[in-house]
Amino acid sequence: MTIQSPAPVSPVSYRDAGVDIDAGNRLVEMIKTAVASTRRPEVLSDLGGFGALFAPRWRDCADPVLVSSTDGVGTKLKLAFLTGRHDTVGIDLVAMSVNDLVVQGAEPLFFLDYFATGKLEPDTAATVIQGIAQGCRQAGCALVGGETAEMPDFYPPGEYDLAGFAVGIVDRARIIDGHDIIPGDTVIGLASSGPHSNGYSLIRRLVLGQGGPGLAAPFEDTTLGQALLTPTRIYVKSLLALGETVTVKGLVHITGGGFWDNPPRILPPGVRMELNRSAWPRAPLFTLLQRLGNVTDHEMLRTFNCGIGMLVVIPADQTAQTLDSLTRHGEQPFVIGAISHCPEGEPRVIVHD
Repeated sequence: MTIQSPAPVSPVSYRDAGVDIDAGNRLVEMIKTAVASTRRPEVLSDLGGFGALFAPRWRDCADPVLVSSTDGVGTKLKLAFLTGRHDTVGIDLVAMSVNDLVVQGAEPLFFLDYFATGKLEPDTAATVIQGIAQGCRQAGCALVGGETAEMPDFYPPGEYDLAGFAVGIVDRARIIDGHDIIPGDTVIGLASSGPHSNGYSLIRRLVLGQGGPGLAAPFEDTTLGQALLTPTRIYVKSLLALGETVTVKGLVHITGGGFWDNPPRILPPGVRMELNRSAWPRAPLFTLLQRLGNVTDHEMLRTFNCGIGMLVVIPADQTAQTLDSLTRHGEQPFVIGAISHCPEGEPRVIVHD
């Protein structure tokens, strides 16, 4: 079959099809300073290459192991679109990956991002990526590159999606995997900054659904929308410092699945984690969300972090030292439970009122 040529028309460009290469180039120039602020000595390449070059200091580990993690921000992005605030979700993007690295004892080395949108708005994209750079600085890792994809008709106007990828390093002998957790160990919880990046589909239903207060509703000294966009806390530096002074047996990042599904991922056979819900303050934001939907306590603890973003398991005799270190590094730690014997077939996590 022969394809017939159409009647002569004016030349058509990629921009006419909805992709503006010049806007992408402007974005690169806008973010160079932010990206450079995350640079580590191991980075060998500059922004704009086909791939990022990174030379790890292998000699710093007797038996180096690379640890990788990837994640996104989820439907929390919908709140950024609705409020027009884009400076915090980049921090969320970094946090969700680097917090998953540090729970295995790994130091984050570098991070890459993927920003996809229907029509590239350089100012918005630059704000997002500057937030990514801020998250990388908090975690001590380098933002070595990423991808900006402009895909006409693929996303609604004004919306975008984010994904991130992080790589860290840990000496094999210092991997934290929970294998030596025993009954009698202490569980310490580290305060979260809010819901972090989990449970936002439920949050949107509660806040934006019929009868919901809406994002502009006043909440404490701000609006509910601004409170819900508080970025995920990054625990990397405080936990790496803690590992230099105490025996960290296990770390649990409280994300999707909450307190029921995450702790068992590090518990060896025969033990369980017992937590005391009264041992940490009830954050007003979670109290409000529970009231708006008459959400059960069990569902709250499965969907949200309920004020605790990270669990730390340590020997009981190192409790005071652990609390001191975490406080000095800016955390709010609470002794919230202990490890106990778990008969076969019994729940691996128990939360007492």
